[in-house]
Amino acid sequence: MTRKHITFLFLSSLILLACSTNGEKTVTFQNEGNPLIRSCYTADPAPVVFDGRLYLYTGHDECFEDSAGYEGLYGFNITNWLCFSTDDMQTWTEHGVVLSPADFSWASGEAWAAQVVEKDGKYWYFVSTQCADPNCKSIGVAVADSPTGPFQDAIGKPLIVDSMTPNAHPLGWWNDFDPTVFIDDDGTPWLSWGNGTCFLARLKQNMIELDSEIMSLPMEDYVEGPWLYKRRSEEGKDWWYIVYASGGKEGGETISYAMAPEVTGPWTYKGMITGTAKDSFTIHPGIVDFKGHTYLFYHNSTLSLHGYGPATGRRSVCVDEMFYNPDGTIRPVTQTYGLPASK
Repeated sequence: MTRKHITFLFLSSLILLACSTNGEKTVTFQNEGNPLIRSCYTADPAPVVFDGRLYLYTGHDECFEDSAGYEGLYGFNITNWLCFSTDDMQTWTEHGVVLSPADFSWASGEAWAAQVVEKDGKYWYFVSTQCADPNCKSIGVAVADSPTGPFQDAIGKPLIVDSMTPNAHPLGWWNDFDPTVFIDDDGTPWLSWGNGTCFLARLKQNMIELDSEIMSLPMEDYVEGPWLYKRRSEEGKDWWYIVYASGGKEGGETISYAMAPEVTGPWTYKGMITGTAKDSFTIHPGIVDFKGHTYLFYHNSTLSLHGYGPATGRRSVCVDEMFYNPDGTIRPVTQTYGLPASK
């Protein structure tokens, strides 16, 4: 066997290992520009900082083998949730699969968008998946003592199911996914989610029960994928933000946002942050402040692996720096492709 063949087998083993390990720091990679993650297909990024280190949680898109370059009749195939982390935005560690729908006894598959938050020394993983009813999207909660797990189902049943949120949306059985959680300065946790309608509810301090009725928030051009957070502007005013996937003005989802003085409103639409994602009908925002910079994570579908892609069901997580105006409004972000991302 030649050195070339040995090198090929070694690199192939790393590719197989990438995105499949569980809780071990086994693979590192360098930020080479967008797409950020190139070892496998990833989607629905959820960044967060724990103890000075940035953790990035994503869904794992795994293409079907039915049609090279396109996802075919089967659409999206999101099988589990992955974790990556970094100290400097340049050198990243892959932690592999940290949670799967199979970890929930009541779930039947599909790893839609999810987010992790820390409270009282525990790490709470709010996920969206399919429940046993074939027409039921649902939100579950897992918990761990470490940002990389092992995570376990926290309540043994869904926290939210579609029967809790009836509305007039034509795809009503898709109401309940894409959860985002933010803990206010006074320790109050808030949960927002929804496809077609943006929902909001207060959580109890135990993080596994609702502590209010479910509210519907009016959001212009809202589609899915809300990202809820709070920030003080340079002018000294506290603002709540919901950044979300908005609908269709450019032939696919864009990222828009609204602001409010209180989490319950009134919410004011402020416009688009990005246009559509390259080669992807969907886009999903995740925003984090890290070492003096604000980063917007999202996905496009520019990555090709093993003869498959680009395709809208084989997505690739990206990141670009985001900036605010003094009044707290967000400046438009230009998506970059194949260029070094901001340090």
